Amino acid sequence: MLKDFNYYQTRFVLSAPCISKLSYDHGIEIAFTGYSNVGKSSAINILTNHKNLARTSKTPGSTKLINLFEIQPGFRIVDLPGYGYAKIPINVKNKLQHELREYLKKRDSLRGIVLLIDIRYSMKNLDKKILNLAVKKQMPVLLLLTKADKINYCLRKKKLNDIKNNLIPLKGDVQVEVFSSLNKLGINILREKLDSWFSIEN
Repeated sequence: MLKDFNYYQTRFVLSAPCISKLSYDHGIEIAFTGYSNVGKSSAINILTNHKNLARTSKTPGSTKLINLFEIQPGFRIVDLPGYGYAKIPINVKNKLQHELREYLKKRDSLRGIVLLIDIRYSMKNLDKKILNLAVKKQMPVLLLLTKADKINYCLRKKKLNDIKNNLIPLKGDVQVEVFSSLNKLGINILREKLDSWFSIEN
């Protein structure tokens, strides 16, 4: 049975530098991931109706911790560190990418991945690696094409169709939608998808 969650009640739980420092692995988690500066924190803030629940920064790549937010006991959103920003030192970048892969591979409570990609640019190598890993693990993915307000409707539609066509060979459970935190485009789709994943029986 599909449960109806009140995301406005979401609260911050903890930050951790690596998966081994996360204190528990039970219940259900949904992970938000993507390159730095794609609008991950903004999407979480719009979803939860909290202006600063997930901290946004003008400096891409400044978030280097795994952040857990609890919707209600046993149901969590996970904000993973943004990956791939060029100005991060290479050793820090490699560590972040390693922790991301470890989380996606080993976290038992993970039930779905929200992957965010800036609609104005092409899918990058690390995005593809995340998708391939998710498909291999039979993990569902909601791919949000963020900052859709930055381009016109026709180009938005073309970008959406191009991404969908490129993903056909993957044959995984990947849903692609346009999204904008500014005008809340796609927010209802995001809520409905999270509701369905949180309703999966343990």
